[in-house]
Amino acid sequence: MSAWLRHHSQSLWQTLARLASAPFATLANVLVIAVALALPLGAYGLLVNLQGFSGSLPTEPQISLFLSSGGSAPDVATLEAQLRKAEGVRGVRFVSRDAALAGLKRAPGMAEVISSLRDNPLPDAFVVTLADGDASAAERLEKQFRALPGVAHVQVDSAWVRRIDALLRLGRTTVLLLGTLLGFALVAVTFNTIRLQVLTQREEIEVSKLIGATDAFIRRPFYYLGGLLGAGGGLAALGIVALSFSLLNRDLASFGTLYGVEVSLQFLSTADAITIVFFAGALGWMGTYLSVSRHLHHIEPR
Repeated sequence: MSAWLRHHSQSLWQTLARLASAPFATLANVLVIAVALALPLGAYGLLVNLQGFSGSLPTEPQISLFLSSGGSAPDVATLEAQLRKAEGVRGVRFVSRDAALAGLKRAPGMAEVISSLRDNPLPDAFVVTLADGDASAAERLEKQFRALPGVAHVQVDSAWVRRIDALLRLGRTTVLLLGTLLGFALVAVTFNTIRLQVLTQREEIEVSKLIGATDAFIRRPFYYLGGLLGAGGGLAALGIVALSFSLLNRDLASFGTLYGVEVSLQFLSTADAITIVFFAGALGWMGTYLSVSRHLHHIEPR
């Protein structure tokens, strides 16, 4: 066990020394990987910010229920109790037809129009505030409220919820596709880099096989090389995204000042950043595994 750990430690330090001995080549490989990761990573960061922004919008999803004429006070009270018991409802507010008419009179240009009416044409109504902005929950409650007795019409005031939900679904799919395609690109870059490294060390590998080195012994430094290049590319991609968000926040601050709002992009959480670095390292290791498995068995001692 101690010999195994010692060899892993030696392989890691040898790989670090090899990377340090060719800083420009190492930097070029890391930057290529970073650019491949930065695009889906930046899109994911924007998606997370958009999702957080949609959850903090001051407009609350609501459903308006317009009642049939002729309903008695006990019927209205019973309906209100049913609405309050419904799952996903946070609040219920009753708006009488007289209060609705008075509010309409206060609207600019409507006072004269309202005064010309003989009777109040507006119905009594309930305004139901939902507990969250989930579009599926709003649709479920809409169907449930339409079946209640005394309800003439139901209007869902959550078109913006559906639009944002559709936009977020589109964003998730786009990020997934970008991440998948550029993940293959990262594997391909690592594959080619390790192939060149194997060919460069061909004579060294032949000598190692002559003295009895196993394939696992020879592969190990290459695995560390691919994993470190991938992890380094992940760290560089995080730096690129952080710099991009910083530049965008400077312009967003000016934009927010014009409209009296505070808008800024938040960087990824620590857990997300660590996951991305490990994921990039795993992709680098995968490219190394494919490359070494393909090219190492072609090298035999002369």
